[in-house]
Amino acid sequence: MDVLELTAIDPAQRDLVGGKAAGLAALIRLGERVPDGFCVTTAAHHRGEVPRDEVLAAYDRLGGGPVAVRSSATAEDLPDASFAGQQDTYLSVTGIEELLKAIHACWDSLHSYRATAYREAVGVAHESARMAVVVQRMVDAEVAGVLFTANPLTGSRSEAVVNAAPGLGTAVVDGTTSADHYVLDGTEPAEHGCLTPVRLTELREVGTRLHHRLGAEQDIEWAYDRDGTLWLLQSRPITTLFPAPPPSTKPGPRLYVEFGHVQGMLQPTTPMGMSTLKSMLAGMLASFGLTVEIVDIGGRLYGDLTDALRDPSTRRRLVKLMAVDFGPRAQAVVEHMLDDLRFAPKKAARRRPSAAALITAPKAVAGILRALARPAAARARVFGEIERLRKQQVADPSAAAELLDLVEEATHARTRLDRIVWPVVSGLLVSAALPPLLKGIASDDEIHTVLGGMPYNVTIEMDLALWQVAQRAMPYRELLLRTPPGDLAAAHLTGELPDIGLSTFLDSYGHRSAAEVDVGVPRWSENPTPVFTMLANYLRVTDPEQAPDRRFQHAAARAEAMLAQLTQRARREQLVRGRLTGFLLRRSRELSGLREAGKFAGLYALRDRRRRLLLIGAELEADGVLEHADDVMFLTLPELRTAVQHGHDLREVIAGRRSAYTRELRRRTVPVALLSDGTDVETLLPARASDGHTLTGTGAASGRATGRARVVRSLANASIEPGEILVAPTTDPGWTPLFLTAGGLVTETGAVMAHGPTVAREYGIPAVICVPGATERIRTGQLITVDGATGTVTIDQPVTTE
Repeated sequence: MDVLELTAIDPAQRDLVGGKAAGLAALIRLGERVPDGFCVTTAAHHRGEVPRDEVLAAYDRLGGGPVAVRSSATAEDLPDASFAGQQDTYLSVTGIEELLKAIHACWDSLHSYRATAYREAVGVAHESARMAVVVQRMVDAEVAGVLFTANPLTGSRSEAVVNAAPGLGTAVVDGTTSADHYVLDGTEPAEHGCLTPVRLTELREVGTRLHHRLGAEQDIEWAYDRDGTLWLLQSRPITTLFPAPPPSTKPGPRLYVEFGHVQGMLQPTTPMGMSTLKSMLAGMLASFGLTVEIVDIGGRLYGDLTDALRDPSTRRRLVKLMAVDFGPRAQAVVEHMLDDLRFAPKKAARRRPSAAALITAPKAVAGILRALARPAAARARVFGEIERLRKQQVADPSAAAELLDLVEEATHARTRLDRIVWPVVSGLLVSAALPPLLKGIASDDEIHTVLGGMPYNVTIEMDLALWQVAQRAMPYRELLLRTPPGDLAAAHLTGELPDIGLSTFLDSYGHRSAAEVDVGVPRWSENPTPVFTMLANYLRVTDPEQAPDRRFQHAAARAEAMLAQLTQRARREQLVRGRLTGFLLRRSRELSGLREAGKFAGLYALRDRRRRLLLIGAELEADGVLEHADDVMFLTLPELRTAVQHGHDLREVIAGRRSAYTRELRRRTVPVALLSDGTDVETLLPARASDGHTLTGTGAASGRATGRARVVRSLANASIEPGEILVAPTTDPGWTPLFLTAGGLVTETGAVMAHGPTVAREYGIPAVICVPGATERIRTGQLITVDGATGTVTIDQPVTTE
């Protein structure tokens, strides 16, 4: 079929008619008012010949006259990619010859530079793209524009947004005119601009209707003709919105804060990993006396902090918690919401301490005091327990049902690692006590210096161990630099590479990876490609002073010197204060490095859980229930139970979730906080002042460095030259080997005590975190200056073209 009337298009014919035509046909089926028209299908485009006779007949049925000719590619108006403006539209086309030219021009626009670049950006294969063309009778528009059923700027589903201008709507869509702007929040619209309140109300009603009938928030092009009749020209999903929180049974509005950036993780979590993380985060918050509901929004973990924000006993403490553990962005959001009357404090029922809290409190006090009194013994207990977990032999039954029993038992088990927990907590408490204790004596930058070169950190030890592997690999330097990391990983797994000590490294650290808290993510032992990428970075270091071990030693020396200096300052202020300062500074260096130990130890349980899940998946794959063994990571435990016991075919469910997961992997930004109507709370905060050259964030590691920027969004093939400034959305322990060669660190999110800044301090490289839009505003190759003292990043010169 080369030509189809819009009224004749079937919902299953998207590959034949493209996204725009399919969308218009859907509107027609719903009874909406759409200009008459027809579609020249992808079959004609595939042959490369416009079917002149069929087009002429269809054009005659429209009555001739001016028509709109619009592209309708198969990769267009997708749920996650609109392709808005990427292919061509021609208006007021009159006559058959002009119509044929316009159809050819639409075909050609499929391969334009902008369309090709857009497909690459959103992961659409070029060979899969086909072009159909929609031809519709022109609407003699008095006024036209665009309606968004949700606010595309803030994400609020409580507001609709209309942009309108007299005449054709192309000027609004193209941005070539100053359109009238309306935000509709359900109240009576004000009288202004080119639209009357009656028409604004009609548009809002149309948008609400289409949102509910099409199942998604919509971006709708419309026009009112000279008779005042409303015509719909297009309706497609708004692709830029972050998913809204799930409905809550509690009174609204609700405030949700994103927890992933605490772990340096902004990518989505697999469904199987979500349950583990929910349990882990709920336990962590309970240790602070907070009961928080953890919800899945867009594959990310958000906590509902509404009750804590409204509780007079916890709302101020919540701000401090955000500052210490969740970072300045979350802190700013919570501080802003304190002044929102919707979150005003309410008298809460008096809560009696739980039995668990009464039991835990004495243990906590005893454990913390014991660690402070004998830090060396505390460290010995921590590392002894980690070694025990590493060597622990765990038996796996052969049957999938028995394996699943073990996984479910581990999910509900309440393991207490007291030998690790209290020394770690002691180090965190000591570090948190330093800023108030040293107020008026030391700057934040000087305190960060004391926290540099910190010993006893398992992540630092991992990075330095990989450096030793790189030293051993020097004889094979050219081989390792020339060969793609993926090929090296495959050769290592088959035993075809020379022995460079990597097997020993993976024996200790192979249970780690980027986004390692998600059980659904492969570990380095399964796929060491990222390890070979990082080895290549190390092998590029030629300056002895840039050697990671040397840099770590320098950072430690600076920290010890600053410790002595601050102790002396405090003693001059007051003898007792000086002694306490000296004691806590020393304990900080003896215990704070343990902060990574708790998570590191917990990864062994995740390793065992993942192994067992993959064994179950392999059996289900062999039985034909699953396509691949790792499909289990896209199921929940109850769903997996039905597959194991009853052989239920869940492949369609898995395919849908994999598609959603892949789509979310491409998302560049994740809101740090959301309201229950989907509003990104940061859009409500006052904008930061900027001179265009200086970006402002939060200083998290002392020092100042100038170097070429290296923007890295994924560790898959992350290459960084010695001395370059690493610019990333966020970082977790899997990223830290890159720090060994980096000259500085810039991230878009994070917390001062999170993994990335902690490791940056310990290597003595400056770090500035929470720089909004850093990966978009800074480009690879630009000369930038990172100043950890002022929390600024200065763009010193543009990208060079040499």
